[in-house]
Amino acid sequence: MTDDIPFDKNFELAPGRVQAVMPGVRRLLANNPGPFTFKGTVSYIVGQGRVAIIDPGPLDEAHIAALIEAVRGETVTHIFVTHTHRDHSPAVPAIKAATGAPTFGEGPHRPARPLNVGEAPRLDASGDRDFRPDTALADGDIVAGDGWAIEAVATPGHTANHMAFALKGTDVLFSGDHVMAWSTPVVAPPDGAMSDYMASLQKLARRGETIYFPGHGGAVRDAPRFVERYIRHRQAREESILRRLGKGEADIASIVRAIYIGLDPRLVRAAGLSVLAHLEDLVARGLVATEGAPSVEGRYRLADGGSAG
Repeated sequence: MTDDIPFDKNFELAPGRVQAVMPGVRRLLANNPGPFTFKGTVSYIVGQGRVAIIDPGPLDEAHIAALIEAVRGETVTHIFVTHTHRDHSPAVPAIKAATGAPTFGEGPHRPARPLNVGEAPRLDASGDRDFRPDTALADGDIVAGDGWAIEAVATPGHTANHMAFALKGTDVLFSGDHVMAWSTPVVAPPDGAMSDYMASLQKLARRGETIYFPGHGGAVRDAPRFVERYIRHRQAREESILRRLGKGEADIASIVRAIYIGLDPRLVRAAGLSVLAHLEDLVARGLVATEGAPSVEGRYRLADGGSAG
């Protein structure tokens, strides 16, 4: 299923080492590898002398110390956060305390939809509910620094408050977890919503940036074409779900077994939540039916007008 996306899993960067990726942009890797984080979370430093930090990362003392050391002799004027999963924003208070820089982001962590009674627990790598940006950014806002300017690009889907940042005057966009070279992100209710995610992909596909620097792994090259592959991949996943339901009513566990072949056991729960995200969207569009609100425990069937492909 993922063979349709030209993933690039080459990423050789030692944790804590500062690496220049283009003039005026440096990156550091946190030592928090895992099935959702790949080799770890990447923090970025934009500018020279008076700089911005994008995604300070997890609450990891070694990474925080390395990030502070990387800007020694410089002034941090802005701290940007793409979203509030615990591998991206919990280091913010320490970096803010060390630098005095104000924080910028879309807003606090929140569910993408109203929660239902008995809501399934979130993924372990879920929300940082303590982060509140000093300045809440809206789509299209531009924040200018010394020799650089960043445009806020609202990209809800992976989380409700996910935001990418375009580096004005370049063809670069910091894509957070929305688009990554090494994998597709988990879209897991209630933090994420598939309808929002697909709309945000379509939005990025219409933009002009050709290089994305993501929150995990290396750069995405030829980004608009890569995003189109992402879109087709998700559409194919949706079609696989509909085909499985065309064979009869099923629960999420059965759907996961049918459409995720050779899945890493550590990702089974995440796959189930991703399927739930697709099902929420399919139910809202009238293609799939279930009793009550879509849930992890629900059973699903094709609705009248649904298609098995």
